Parts: sequence; structure tokens; C-alpha cells
Amino acid sequence: MPGTTVAVVGLGYVGLPTALAFFAAGAHVVGVDTSPRRLEAISRGVVDLLPVHHAQLACAAESEEQFRLTGDVTEVGGADVVVICVPTPVDGAREPDLGALSAACASVVRSARAGQLIVLTSTSYVGTTRDLLVRPLAERGLVVDRDVWVAFSPKRIDPGNEHNTPERTPRLVGGAGPDSTRVAAALLAPTASRIHPVDNPETAEMAKLWENTYRAVNIALANELSDACRALGIAPLPVIEAAATKPYGFMPFYPGPGVGGHCIPCDPHYLLWQLRGVRQDTPLIETALTANGDRPARMAEEALRLLAEAAVSAEDARVLIVGVTYKPGVADIRESPALEILARLDAVGVAVAYTDHLVPSVEIAGRLVCHVPHPDPADWDLVVVHTSHPGQDLTWLDDAPHVLDTGQRRVASRTRADA
Repeated sequence: MPGTTVAVVGLGYVGLPTALAFFAAGAHVVGVDTSPRRLEAISRGVVDLLPVHHAQLACAAESEEQFRLTGDVTEVGGADVVVICVPTPVDGAREPDLGALSAACASVVRSARAGQLIVLTSTSYVGTTRDLLVRPLAERGLVVDRDVWVAFSPKRIDPGNEHNTPERTPRLVGGAGPDSTRVAAALLAPTASRIHPVDNPETAEMAKLWENTYRAVNIALANELSDACRALGIAPLPVIEAAATKPYGFMPFYPGPGVGGHCIPCDPHYLLWQLRGVRQDTPLIETALTANGDRPARMAEEALRLLAEAAVSAEDARVLIVGVTYKPGVADIRESPALEILARLDAVGVAVAYTDHLVPSVEIAGRLVCHVPHPDPADWDLVVVHTSHPGQDLTWLDDAPHVLDTGQRRVASRTRADA
């Protein structure tokens, strides 16, 4: 690894920690991102990272020889290793949006040279590595496992969780040939707790889709069972904790307002999109994804129900959301259920606001809504607890007249409803 030049294409929540992991392992890193704004934020250190990665970034900033940022994708041609970490979102119809990934892979292929290792980490459909890298390289005359090495090694990033950093997490590697697997495994070994090689890229691609589809289905199940508990007059959390004492065959999932972030709301749709093309039915997965997608609307309906019970009309109501990020401890609002809950309440005339020190402002219905730093509980007819950040003091909720706890985390309140 020392002396190896690694170009990381895409410096988002996956690419930047990946680049820093290679830097910490002694590689010369070229960080590539087409967004000048993102490059400036990284240069200034104003990015959402764990403390350990902020420390690495500070060291990298002082070592221009070993860690360099650029917006010029053609610079990947001079690297020994190219790692592609661009986002793979879905569009408004929940269809895969491969624009960024296709463009990044095409740029890498154009600049590729003999002797390079190219590793794709972006989650996508089964066969992406061959479609976007192996075949285009062959068309350029570069034969995989002879002239260049190509592998798929899916990202495993748990933002905001210091216990699950990339360096502490096993990594899958599926090469487009045995030599590609061997070379990629050796290169990635210093950046992971261990390497698990598989026979081909397709196995690794499907494993990543399986991981996130598994989570999506179990989140939907947790929400449904929590609703069942409420219908039976039982608090869901003690039930989950009791079930979790079983040392085998059970993994706890917790109810909440929906699913957010880049992975769970998006990745399973890449699998469904591909399976529709081969006429493979997936009723369980489709039902789970629909249930997850409907969850924020149900939270908004529950909020309106509580307001009605309190004899407060929507037009006269003031509702505060606590936390708008999709998970605790991160500043990421992508696909956050809070945004839909805010928008739905706003659409029926509710005066909405939020408090979240990690997010200065959000856009709702075309206007900017800003963070309320020190909310007075007396100002709000209803407080909706969406995300509680580590160390956040929520004792002020004791004085709120009505609290809707979407995650059922036992928030203390004189009158409180669990979603």
C-alpha cells in the first residue's frame, strides 16, 4: 500500500471515508469530485464525519503530497488504483437513476491504462460491473485479468456510528476473474477488518442488495408489529427487548417514522427493477417497500388526529418536529421521513417548524424553514419526535402539552402518543 496511488472518484459520505482509509494505510490519494462546492467543504473541513475521520482529514490537509483533491476526472489515468464511489439514487418513480454512475464509469474507462486496478463500490443492479466496466474496457482493447483488474466491493458505511467504521467492518470482494479478486483483496485488506472474497462481481452485487433489502423488509415488519402491539394495548419496546434476549434466530429492528438515507429507501428498488425485467415476482419485498414508503404519511395523519383530539384545527395548529436528519448523529437529510411529514402538515395549513442543531435549514413547499435553537414547549400544540441525537437534552418535552414519539423511545411527557 505505501507508495501506491489511489484515485477515489466521488467524495460523498462513502468516498471521503474511503479516501481517508487509504490515506491512513499509507497510500497516495487523489480525491476526485465534480462538485466544486464539495471540494471546498472538504478543504475547509466542514463535512459530516466521525471524529476519527475528522482527525484523519486534518492530517491529510497538511500532507498535500499524499492527499490531493481535484475536479478533473482524467487524473485517474495516472493512478495505480481507481475506486468508484458515486451515488446511485432512484427517481421520483422509484426507478434507478444511473446517470452519475454511468458517467463516472465511462470517464474511468476512457482514462484506464494497462496495469490498473478498478474497484466499483456503488450499489447497483446485478451485472453492473460487467456492463459499465468489463465490457467497455474490452472494447478499448483492455482485457480484464490480463491487462487490467476489475472488482466489485460494495460499500459498507454506517454514518455516525463510531463502532462500525470501515476499518472495523468486513469487506466483500468479487473480481471479474481470479487475479482481479486476488489483487483487489490485497489492496483493500488494510482498509477493512477482514476480506471475504467471492467468485465473481455478480455475487458481491447481489449480496449488497440482499443486505439492504433484508433491512427494508424487517423495518416494515417492526412497524407493523408495533402497530399490532398498540392495538392490543402493549408497549412495543419492552416486547422487542424481551424477544432480543433470544441468543439465536432473532435480530431486533425498531419501529419509526419511515426509512431514510441513501441505502434502504433506494437500493432494494434496483433489485425490483431488474427482476421485473425477467418477470420474477417479489410480493413480499414490494409490500414491505410500499409500507415503508407510506409510513411518513401515516405519521402526519397521526399528528393531525392528535391535534383534532386536542380540539386544535389544522389551520390554527403549530407543530414542531424534533430532528430532521434520517438517523441520529448525522447531518444527512436525504430521503428523511421528516421532510415528508413537514410537507404534508404544511399542505393542510399547519404552521410547521423543526429543531435540529445539525441542519440549519430545510426547504418545504418552496420556502426555507430554519432550525429553532431553543424551543419553548408552550409555543407548540404538538411536538413530533423524529430523530433524537446523541447527548441531546429532551427533558423540555416534559412541559409540552402533546408529544408524538415516532420511534417510541419512551419520551417523557404528560400526554404522549407513540406512533
